[in-house]
Amino acid sequence: MTLSRMTLAAALLGATALGAQAQTLRIGLQEDPDILDPDQSRTFVGRIVYASLCDKLVDITPELEIIPQLATEWSWNDDNTELTMQLREGVTFHDGTPFDAEAVAANIDRSQNLEESRRKSELTSITGVEVLGEHEIRFDLDAPDATLLAQFADRAGMMISPTAAEEAGADFGLEPICSGPFSFVERVAQDRIVLEAFPEYWNAEEILVDGVTYLPIPDTTVRLANLQSGDLDMIERMSATDMAQAESDGSITVERATSLGYDGITFNVGNGDRADNPFGADGELLRQALSASIDREALSQVVFNGVTTPGNQQYSPESPFYAEDYPVPERDVERARALLAEAGYEDGVTLEVQAPNDTDSMQVIQVIQAMASEAGIDISITSKEFATMLSDQTAGDYTASLVGWSGRVDPDGNIHQFMTTDGGINDSGYSNPEIDRLLDEARQSNDTAERQALYAEARGILNEDLPIVYLWHDTWLWAISDRVQGFVPYPDGMIRLEGVSLEED
Repeated sequence: MTLSRMTLAAALLGATALGAQAQTLRIGLQEDPDILDPDQSRTFVGRIVYASLCDKLVDITPELEIIPQLATEWSWNDDNTELTMQLREGVTFHDGTPFDAEAVAANIDRSQNLEESRRKSELTSITGVEVLGEHEIRFDLDAPDATLLAQFADRAGMMISPTAAEEAGADFGLEPICSGPFSFVERVAQDRIVLEAFPEYWNAEEILVDGVTYLPIPDTTVRLANLQSGDLDMIERMSATDMAQAESDGSITVERATSLGYDGITFNVGNGDRADNPFGADGELLRQALSASIDREALSQVVFNGVTTPGNQQYSPESPFYAEDYPVPERDVERARALLAEAGYEDGVTLEVQAPNDTDSMQVIQVIQAMASEAGIDISITSKEFATMLSDQTAGDYTASLVGWSGRVDPDGNIHQFMTTDGGINDSGYSNPEIDRLLDEARQSNDTAERQALYAEARGILNEDLPIVYLWHDTWLWAISDRVQGFVPYPDGMIRLEGVSLEED
């Protein structure tokens, strides 16, 4: 047995042992999250854990309507530069610290000023925070910000204990303390994250299980096999190629929702020394050539059985913010070769791409490798554990990455922090003052048509620069044991456990 298989086996044995606990829901994740600190983290699976661990100021419905969570109501002043929120009373953090306006102010200050925070670019419009009462707070903005409520529906709005945050500093994620329905028990890297129901939760009557354990199992086949054997109760991001097997199993229900996000290849064009490569700082023509060499429709059919939507922008073709003037391109190998020749690489060029070590990602990059080779692009593949890959991206220790984004309710969440100079997740190191201007203006407008025009203008520039080559938009697939009742699928891919119960065997 190889080391990786031994590790998987150990994880599965751990899952079985943990599953013996009464009313503990066991969820199989595609990867292990990065640090469990809302200000520092960036993984999709981390957000899945946060859905149980950390309440936010606001949440969303399955129809993407923003609704109250820790804030019960809110209002804007006439020029949309002041947002006043009324906060939920009777809420405590898992360490007993009361949730109030002072706690919210401390959270915003940390998100804006913690050196390691990735939330800074999401909250740049907030210039001041005024505590108006024990459960009332006002955010002062330098200009209208159409994205702010949507930011508060995600990590920027997750409230952590200010007591614990002050004590732990940047190490908060080692033992996170929030105010969600479940509190942190333990984490064993690459094996499990264990949470238990928080008895003082403000909405405790909706929490119907005693605990939840998350188990990272990158191999999609192994993940489904353990659901079928009863060692897991639910798996997220089931492979589309496993749908037929899951749907033929009478003990499993398959749920789905269209993603708000995208998947693609991010290039290092300005993030440190490794941007000095043919596809990097001055590699627009080569990035265009790679894009032209890829058959996005075939990629969707071959790897995902047609479940995904081919794409070429940060929004899917179904989004009202999709720029219609730039449709998903057909594959054009001759154009790709011509672009290589124009760039001075008529005899071909090599590109190193790092990719997550899960089953689907490896299949995707291998298909792209075969397509690109026909145009003269030789792709070498480096397989990495997902959190490690993201860490290397952040540090600029990469040439290109196969990586996705789960998407946000507001269109700004899919582009601003990736494409603006010094954006919180701009691993590409891309910088273009005109893009900065367009995306900042789009944040400040509440007029949908005006925002559409600004994003379309930005797309015209990005279609040439291509710091990210967008490839497809996911459909979230969950496979769930028939013991699990009450699960509701959401387009953001999160697993919300309010109202979810687990029947006895």
